[in-house]
Amino acid sequence: MPIRINITSIFVDDQAKALAFYTEKLGFVPKNDVPLGPHRWLTVVGPGEPDGTELLLEPDEHPAAKAYQRALVEDGIPATSFAVDDVAAFVRELEAKGVTVTQPATEMGPVVVATIDDTCGNLIQLTSPA
Repeated sequence: MPIRINITSIFVDDQAKALAFYTEKLGFVPKNDVPLGPHRWLTVVGPGEPDGTELLLEPDEHPAAKAYQRALVEDGIPATSFAVDDVAAFVRELEAKGVTVTQPATEMGPVVVATIDDTCGNLIQLTSPA
């Protein structure tokens, strides 16, 4: 039986703001929203993939999480990467929605990449075939 990714997480500084960004700007769809004390078990999935890999919007409450996020952003390193069909077109859509692009669509060998700011403490890389 092959192994597969079930849930992956990204630290966020505000779960409500993250949910709005990841659904309204990027187009993800809410999957789980379970209250857990002051936070939530909050996951999203890709549109059309209700049983796909879940992205957990995890609070960055642990001091190591905050330091990790800050170090990645300071060095310009994306926290994660998402695939789209056409990075350049997707970036134009995101810019029209007011999303900050920190690296424009750039061809890098067999892929095109761009980097955006998720407004929740992370840089996110977008990729598509060249």
